[in-house]
Amino acid sequence: MESQFRTRVKICCISSLAEAQIAVQFGADALGLVGRMPSGPGVVDDELAAQIVRATPPPIATFMLTSELSTEDIIAHQQRVGANTIQIVDAVLPTTYAELHKALPTVKLVQVIHVIDERNIDEALRAVQDGADALLLDSGNPTLAVKELGGTGRVHNWQVSRQIVEQSTVPVFLAGGLNPQNVRQAVDTVRPFGLDICSGVRTDGNLDEKKLEAFMKMLF
Repeated sequence: MESQFRTRVKICCISSLAEAQIAVQFGADALGLVGRMPSGPGVVDDELAAQIVRATPPPIATFMLTSELSTEDIIAHQQRVGANTIQIVDAVLPTTYAELHKALPTVKLVQVIHVIDERNIDEALRAVQDGADALLLDSGNPTLAVKELGGTGRVHNWQVSRQIVEQSTVPVFLAGGLNPQNVRQAVDTVRPFGLDICSGVRTDGNLDEKKLEAFMKMLF
């Protein structure tokens, strides 16, 4: 019997109200708004991000990607943008999750884990224990001199991601190099709660309706 579970889809790097409307039209469950980053595509200023948040109809989630590390700076970023979900793209202190939950009780916290090898399994499970509401597995490298914190367009080791999904008690999103050609294999291999896609549905940096349609058709 075929499972009735539907893989959720987050379209990231939304850069305009028009792109947000296209993503919603094609069935996105969440929109990703990229804040200031040391590298990578899709950064939008907080004012535009706030406009997109206000224009996004429920129940679609709005993910604010933040590279801020301190509790105070993350809270300030969220208050400028108003998103209902904070995607933390770098490692933070274990106490940060509880502090954020206390200050922003209605906002969900998604911790990004940059999958390099099996050591990231323990990192992911610690984030869950510390209070992350969900995980997002990406292909950055925060150990570089200029940190890669997402948007690389690279595929990582899906076998490691599968192990994290199997052991996690919270939802797990898969990101990193996904496109219409590999998305079915990604879902079958990793079995994530959701997918996160940026460059794989873009042409010359712009959201491409044909690629987005092809991507979504592979899921439904």
